[in-house]
Amino acid sequence: MNIILTGFMGTGKSAVGRKLARSLGMEYLDTDELIEERERSKIYHIFEKKGEPYFRKVETAMVREVSHLDNHVISTGGGVVLKDENIKALRRNGFIICLTANPEAILKRTERIQDRPLLNEPDPEKRIKELLRMRRAYYEKADFSIDTSNLSVEEIVRRIEGVLRKKDESCSCRPGGA
Repeated sequence: MNIILTGFMGTGKSAVGRKLARSLGMEYLDTDELIEERERSKIYHIFEKKGEPYFRKVETAMVREVSHLDNHVISTGGGVVLKDENIKALRRNGFIICLTANPEAILKRTERIQDRPLLNEPDPEKRIKELLRMRRAYYEKADFSIDTSNLSVEEIVRRIEGVLRKKDESCSCRPGGA
C-alpha cells in the first residue's frame, strides 16, 4: 500500500512526503522530480517548450508507472488530480491524502520560487484563487484532507500518522482471509 500526497503547489507535499516516508520506514518518490529526470528538463522548461498538454501526458504515464509500486510515499504534482485516470491508478494501491492551504499561505510559500509556470503572471494571488476554485472538486476526491496553512511539517506528519493508525484499526481484515 502506498500513501499518495496530492494538493496544490505550496501545500507541503514534498517536505511532508520526505519526512513521512522516513517516519514510516517507507520509500519516497516525487512524480515531478521523476518527470524532470526522465525528460532531462525542469518542469517550467517542459511547460515553456512543449506546453501543458504534453506535460500532462508525461505526468499520466509517470502516475501509471508509480501506481504499481508498493510501500512508497508518493508526492504528486498539483495538477495530477485533473485526470480521473490518474486518481483511479493511484487509488488502486494507495491511500490518497490531499494537503490544502489558504491562498495567502500558498502565495507566501511560493513567492520566491521563479519556476512555477502556472504562477508566472502579474497577479499570482488571483491565479492561485482561480486554480484552487477550478480544482476544488478534484482535490475533494481524496480519502482524507489536511489544511496545512498554519501547521509545521512535523504537525502534518503526526496528523497523517494518526489518520493511518485509525484507518488500520478500523480495517476489519483478519489474517488468513475474511
